[in-house]
Amino acid sequence: MKKLAMVLSTILLIAMLAACGNSNEKASSNGGNESASGDAKVIKAGIGLNEDHPQYKGLLKFKEIVEEKTDGAIKVETYHSGQLGDDRSMTEALQLGTQEVTIPSTAPLANFVPDFSVYDIPFLFPNEEVADTVLDSDVGQDLLKKLESQNLVGLSYWENGFRDLTNSEHPVATMDDFDGLKIRTMENDLHLDAFSALGANPTPMAFTELFTALQQGTVDGQENPYATIYLQKFYEVQDYVSNTHHIYSPFVFLMSKSFYDGLSEDQQKIVKDAAVEAGKYERKLNREANEKYLQSLQDEGMEYTEITPEAREEMVKAVAPVIDEYKSQIGEETVDKVYKAIEDAQK
Repeated sequence: MKKLAMVLSTILLIAMLAACGNSNEKASSNGGNESASGDAKVIKAGIGLNEDHPQYKGLLKFKEIVEEKTDGAIKVETYHSGQLGDDRSMTEALQLGTQEVTIPSTAPLANFVPDFSVYDIPFLFPNEEVADTVLDSDVGQDLLKKLESQNLVGLSYWENGFRDLTNSEHPVATMDDFDGLKIRTMENDLHLDAFSALGANPTPMAFTELFTALQQGTVDGQENPYATIYLQKFYEVQDYVSNTHHIYSPFVFLMSKSFYDGLSEDQQKIVKDAAVEAGKYERKLNREANEKYLQSLQDEGMEYTEITPEAREEMVKAVAPVIDEYKSQIGEETVDKVYKAIEDAQK
């Protein structure tokens, strides 16, 4: 009996060890976007701007909504200041399925879907309200759908805002003042050619390299909304700011298509609705911030120049041939639809 008891004990111990081994193997192989416990899917969401920018605050709002609405079934990890890379590398990471969310400007997206260059047409939108109407219309939403061919899902538009010029050389009030200025632009051919038409010497460069380039004099200036200019402390290496308002730049809330397709229908609706709601919140914060930060830039010692309507009209005429040249590359149908939507929004 004693011998039998020992044999049974040994068999039981082996069975328990085998069960533990299977359990550990299952936990260690539970990769992808789920935690080791299998309780939650994880969204890694990265942006290039810092934690004080309205975009990051909007991302925190997205996190709050998603985690609350899914009862923790989806967790959102947020990364700012280019911790996961620049706009292009993060977008490529979404395509590969190694990152789940990023929120780039539309300019880099034109490298993936050429139609997005329509938003890079200089002096396209007259104000933020018209931009909202067009972006949220069927025309804007149809453009988002084109991203699916690139293994990306566009869930909503957020706001970067009107881009304005800063430099370290002299005030810019007219076309002549652009002459020879080395201006950093995003990696976008339409931006490059538009600034060339204005007389500047444009240089494409990743945003993460910009401050050092300004500091070292590699470029004379750059163009971004006031909130970005202030929060990135460009006033430390730039002396002049002008309200050129040459481009209205939207952000696009992107999600990896492979991740999105792996969500349930209810979860897809939650992340879509959260991206829209957080986007409205971000737009509001961004507009408040741009108004505030223009004054802050002046308080930091930057000289502000107001562009007159006459000077802006001269700039519009200078870039008109560039727009005509790019219309076929962007897609004539897309350009015509956006211009028609802008016209309708102003009625």
